[in-house]
Amino acid sequence: MSTAEKTTKSTAGSWDNIARLGAALDEAEAVVVGAGAGLSASAGFVYTGERFERYFADFAAKYGFTDMYSGGFYPFPDREEFWAYWSRYIFINRYMDAPKPVYDDLLALVRDKDYFVITTNVDHCFQKAGFDKKRLFYTQGDYGLFQCSEPCRQVTFDNESLIRRMMAEQRGMRVPSPLVPMCPHCGRPMTMNLRADDKFVEDEGWRQAAGRYADFLRTRKGGRVLFLELGVGYNTPGIIKYPFWRMTRENPRAVYGVLNRSKAFAPREIQERSICIDGDIGSALGRLLQAREPSK
Repeated sequence: MSTAEKTTKSTAGSWDNIARLGAALDEAEAVVVGAGAGLSASAGFVYTGERFERYFADFAAKYGFTDMYSGGFYPFPDREEFWAYWSRYIFINRYMDAPKPVYDDLLALVRDKDYFVITTNVDHCFQKAGFDKKRLFYTQGDYGLFQCSEPCRQVTFDNESLIRRMMAEQRGMRVPSPLVPMCPHCGRPMTMNLRADDKFVEDEGWRQAAGRYADFLRTRKGGRVLFLELGVGYNTPGIIKYPFWRMTRENPRAVYGVLNRSKAFAPREIQERSICIDGDIGSALGRLLQAREPSK
């Protein structure tokens, strides 16, 4: 039960499936939300097209890449240019609000439930929308944190004030050299707190969130749980997708719901307790919220 070939695809996001998901949400004693990049994309955090051109036209013209993600891997000639690029990247994807109210709609749906969120997203959209920080687990890091590139310590550093200075003071695709972040403990270059290799820092906040998530799953085990997967692809399926399938299979009272564009699958073993909605996540959540309004 670990490959797409062992899954079946449900019908698209019909009103019937919206109603089924609404009923599952009502009946759930606990809701575990698993969110991937597709959720933020639905909220307007896209890395291509007009949004990319608006903020990175100069880098695109100089180096030829056509999306933010590709630019993030480019071997810039020095740290001043590297941080000019990355300060923009972090600012618009971490400190600006999402263009569409997808996260707000999701919060409206689960606010009064016993919920917990695990996400591979690093854009902080859950907290900006008002989700309880103690019910969130950002497994892959946070654009809003720096860490030592070595790292010399398992600690992270808030970067908002420095990122804003980089945005304000950069000229000619470069930040001033004094703004290049260096570790205050060992003097090595800083980097983003993003899981890319075995140097990712799992600081005290990360470890506490991991513990709270594990405790939530343990104490709700066997209950009427809705595992709600939103926008999770197959880049890191072992973090959210496969565990959700396994926990649904092991708990006969659990329901698995998945909202995704062209990737709404469920394993045959849990198909009867699965709700697969294929399409735009924001539209589906909006329809679900609209359908529930008369009962409020």
